[in-house]
Order: sequence, then structure tokens, then C-alpha cells
Amino acid sequence: MVDATWGVIQPISLAPGVRTVGELEVIEHLQAGRPILDCRLPEYVERGTIPGAVNIPHGEIAERIAELDPVEPTVVFCNGPQCTATAHAIDGLLAAGWPAERLLYYRGGIHDWVTLGLRLVTPAS
Repeated sequence: MVDATWGVIQPISLAPGVRTVGELEVIEHLQAGRPILDCRLPEYVERGTIPGAVNIPHGEIAERIAELDPVEPTVVFCNGPQCTATAHAIDGLLAAGWPAERLLYYRGGIHDWVTLGLRLVTPAS
């Protein structure tokens, strides 16, 4: 179950050069073996995440930037259209000099993924 009664609705476009994507683009991205970043806090990720996603909480982006692929475009997502975590993560990446054209913003996040009945996985223990 997704609780959408909190947060602040996020814009469609987060920053110049950062492309917003939907579910079909995320699925295509995953099928191509490209990176996807779940920037939610671990307690949310434990309940399930998009298959293939790597978790780096938005507040840890600056310290863990070396874990990201510097070449491939990366999809970044969080809890959904009302969650500010992806905006914070993308702001941090851009401030660190990450090229905007290598960032893909999945605004729908877990909220829309689950609403559409798409599969989640739980992290391995």
C-alpha cells in the first residue's frame, strides 16, 4: 500500500537537461541493462523496489557518487510524485558536476509503479 497523503507534488521537469521518463522508458532502460537508482531511505526500500535498482539514499549521494556509472544514463526515483527525495538527489548530483543529460527523472516512482501493478523485489538479506 502506498500512502500519498504526505509530501509536496513535484514538477514534471526538475532541472534543465534532466529528462522526465515514464514507466515504459524505465522498463526499456532496465531491459537494456542500464542503471537505476532508488534514492529512498532504506526502511522504504526494504518493503520493495524496482527490479535492478541500486539504493543510495538521497542524503548520501555526495559521499557515494563514485558508486554511480559515470557513462550510462541513470534513472533516479523515489516514493512518487509527492516525494522530494529525487529532487534532492538530482540537485546533489548536478551540484557535484554530474551531467544533466545523463539523469532521467522517474517522477512516478514507487507510487505509480505499484499503482500500475508492476513487479517489486525485496533486497537480498
